[in-house]
Amino acid sequence: MAYDIQVVIDSQDPHNLADWWADALGWQVERQDEAFIRSLIERGHAGEADTAFHRGALVWKDGAAIRHPGGLRRAPRVLFQLVPEPKTTKNRVHLDLRAGAESIDAEVERLVGKGAKVLHEGRQGPTRWVTIADPEGNELCIA
Repeated sequence: MAYDIQVVIDSQDPHNLADWWADALGWQVERQDEAFIRSLIERGHAGEADTAFHRGALVWKDGAAIRHPGGLRRAPRVLFQLVPEPKTTKNRVHLDLRAGAESIDAEVERLVGKGAKVLHEGRQGPTRWVTIADPEGNELCIA
């Protein structure tokens, strides 16, 4: 049986974190339909407290998603959902970004310049990777 999956990352600022990850991966932030959101508010199905403004647009406060430019058949959707608490422990699951051996350092430098933090450098035989944390502390590896 085949399953479609979505990766969900808890976040205290889902819209800004979605922007960061979309840039990191070269993906696209899903556009939210402002007219649809307003129509739900007008019909009483949602309230102003359910929304926020991000980059000048009305969005759902509780989440933002990104997609691979090639669509969902190419890679799963990643959803960033609002949670009240900050990240406090190591991730049990993380994403590995394969930049290629010759590009690891440049990619780490680029992401650190956008708010990431280097956590660890690892090596196993000829394979090298760098573990970094996104702006909210979620680990990912550049390999």
